[in-house]
Formats: sequence, C-alpha cells, structure tokens
Amino acid sequence: MKISVDISYYPLNEAYVKPILDFIARLNQYKHIAVETNGMSTQVFGEYDDVMGAITTEIKKSFELPHSVFVMKMVNAHLQKS
Repeated sequence: MKISVDISYYPLNEAYVKPILDFIARLNQYKHIAVETNGMSTQVFGEYDDVMGAITTEIKKSFELPHSVFVMKMVNAHLQKS
C-alpha cells in the first residue's frame, strides 16, 4: 500500500535549524522512499512499511534531543506531484 506523510518537526530550543536539517538528511538516505521538503514541512512517499520504518527510526533518533515535537498527517495514497 502506498502512503504519503506530511511531517513538521519542532525542536524546542534556540538552535532548531540543525536538528531539522539532520532529520531531513537522514530520511534522504533511504532509497525506497521519496522525500520532498518546503518551508513548512517534509513530505515522505512510498510503500507503507518502508515509509513507516524510516520515519519511526529517525523520529526515535530525533527524540534523543529534549523537547522535540512532531506533527504528522498521513494518507493511504501516493500524492507526490512529481
């Protein structure tokens, strides 16, 4: 099953840019998912197990920082425009 996930990541500290960029870079290392970013969020597309495995692993790494917030929207369809 194909899914699309929209993720917003909010590290609650003054140096918030680096953790966000690190999270996106780690997602981009997965070959079986597609990752697109914009100024507000990151979209991840692919097979359910591939996407959820990557997201779960990388969110857990991001939670090593104190007070990290993730907001996600998921749909069971492939909505990638390109």
